[in-house]
Amino acid sequence: MVSSRTADPDEAPRLDTSVAHRARVWDWWLGGKDNFHVDRVAGARVKEIFPEVVAVARADREFLARVVRFLVDAGVRQFLDIGTGLPRADNTHSLAQRHAPESRVVYVDNDPLVLVHARALLTGGPEGAIDYIDADVRNPDRILHAAQATLNFSEPVGVLMLGVLNFVLDDTEAHRVVHGLMNAVSSGSYLAVTHPTHELGGDANREAMKYWNAHATPPIRTRGGNEIRRLIDDLTILDPGLVSCARWRNDADAPSVPQYAAVCRKP
Repeated sequence: MVSSRTADPDEAPRLDTSVAHRARVWDWWLGGKDNFHVDRVAGARVKEIFPEVVAVARADREFLARVVRFLVDAGVRQFLDIGTGLPRADNTHSLAQRHAPESRVVYVDNDPLVLVHARALLTGGPEGAIDYIDADVRNPDRILHAAQATLNFSEPVGVLMLGVLNFVLDDTEAHRVVHGLMNAVSSGSYLAVTHPTHELGGDANREAMKYWNAHATPPIRTRGGNEIRRLIDDLTILDPGLVSCARWRNDADAPSVPQYAAVCRKP
């Protein structure tokens, strides 16, 4: 089953090709073609300021594959992927359904180009289900209401927030978003997060994000490790803790990138 819906049709975004957008720029960094000239210009400038950004994008994508497999092995069969971005070869549903065909996946994003591609490309096997919700991460109640059509919140859910909380600029609001989502799911559910940082050798992130905020959308920020820990303070952080996403349950010799990752379990 594949469906796509808008949490609030009156607030459905319109495609704007005059301003660079994070989903399309991210696609360009990963070698994709679903982007426009304005995205490539902004992406190239950010890469010039912060050359590690492509390595960050790739490491974040590789983290997705490892974390989905980890959650499937832990018995999770439901996934809520918020800020999914443009579809690529190994999306959450294909990774999960490869090992557990009955997996049910709900994607959430608010970029209109992501919506178009989701309708066309996010297809899975007959045993499971896939849904796409057009909604903003800042509206967890809307996300949860729409996701109930596909997910059963009385059973564990793997909530994925990879590179999305950095677009929620206010710490109090980011904390509210995380806890609004995790309060709604059952005990034994998991939260996986990645977040850019000025730590881990990411000093150039600050200047790159100043450029981004002046020329692209949506606005973005870094957070330090302690700031990220405060966003997930009611959850149990699993080993190996809050680490570079490139090193989470990966080869210890993998090059570190300035992108934190953590996987947490709801007690």
